[in-house]
Amino acid sequence: MTTHRPEPSTNTGSQTTPTTTRPARPGRFKRFVDAVDERMGIKALAYPVPEHANNLTWSLGGLTVVSFVTLLVTGIYMAQFYSPMPEDANQSVRDLVTNVWLGGFARGLHYWAAQAMFVFALLHLLRVFLHASYKKPREGNWIIGSAMFLLTFLAVFTGTVIKWDQEGYEALAHNLDVAKLLGGAGIWFTPDLTDRVPIVERLYTAHAVIIPGLIVLLFVWHALLVKRHKISPHPGIPKPEEEVPEPFTAHLKRVGAFGLVLLGVLTLLAVLLPPVLGPTPVADIEITRPLWMFWWFFPMEEWFGVASIAFVILGVFGLIFLVPFLDRSPHRQWRRRKIAMASATVLLLSLIAVTVEVWVNNPKGH
Repeated sequence: MTTHRPEPSTNTGSQTTPTTTRPARPGRFKRFVDAVDERMGIKALAYPVPEHANNLTWSLGGLTVVSFVTLLVTGIYMAQFYSPMPEDANQSVRDLVTNVWLGGFARGLHYWAAQAMFVFALLHLLRVFLHASYKKPREGNWIIGSAMFLLTFLAVFTGTVIKWDQEGYEALAHNLDVAKLLGGAGIWFTPDLTDRVPIVERLYTAHAVIIPGLIVLLFVWHALLVKRHKISPHPGIPKPEEEVPEPFTAHLKRVGAFGLVLLGVLTLLAVLLPPVLGPTPVADIEITRPLWMFWWFFPMEEWFGVASIAFVILGVFGLIFLVPFLDRSPHRQWRRRKIAMASATVLLLSLIAVTVEVWVNNPKGH
């Protein structure tokens, strides 16, 4: 038997020659990002973020950061024209508004960004409290966040003083009264610390350097702890098995979109409702009402004496710091934390009631 082998085809056009595909070379931008990441580790931000953290209520911390960055930028600009000496402070602010390019806009944006930062920091704390995101192992991050909220409160206070109008002078006078009651513990807040540097200049240093520096340090610590412990799960949403978390960089894009809206609102407020600067202060009179953030303890002096201001402020912030240690319930749903929710509701309603009382019955001050 003869075996016939098929002859090779002479039609070379029908033959397929295997080809080796080379991976496409990344573009210049990607190569640049990769080079920076190799040295700086920026892709470490791409840790997973659950879907529930991408809505507005879980982005309040990010909006607080946007407000803080706005304060830094406008503050640096205004610092070039501000004089912290008592005899020049008020006039230097007036010159900033009237004689400096974009000075009035920068001051208005700074003013409204400060209030936005306070509001968003407060709402962020309330959101974390509502969902009990401070439970183990996140107690430390609650304490750090509470410290940043306290520093925000102090930043607003020092910013009120250093414009050195009647409102700022009266705020400082109350500060001095409380500091004297604290004895040696309050000496930094009084002129007794040194007679070489005016207290207004020292408060300006606190406002422009010490407080922002501490906030930045605590924020870095706060962010590292969030990365370590991950964003807390939503107590009311069971985690589906098929859920694929998005990277933190995608979360940042959403926060950035919210931040642009916030910046637009702050810009409108700065243009349409610029802050008022009062006259040069006159000693020994009390005719102004402070910013609304201070109304919750403003009437305490008239009701119970100067010492009550210190006790109320220390008491409220002390309770905030102690929340993880006072609420020992293992539950995170707010309906199952009746004691914690009832206590917080009573405290919050009391502070709101005092604030409304000042708004209604004390429209101009003392």
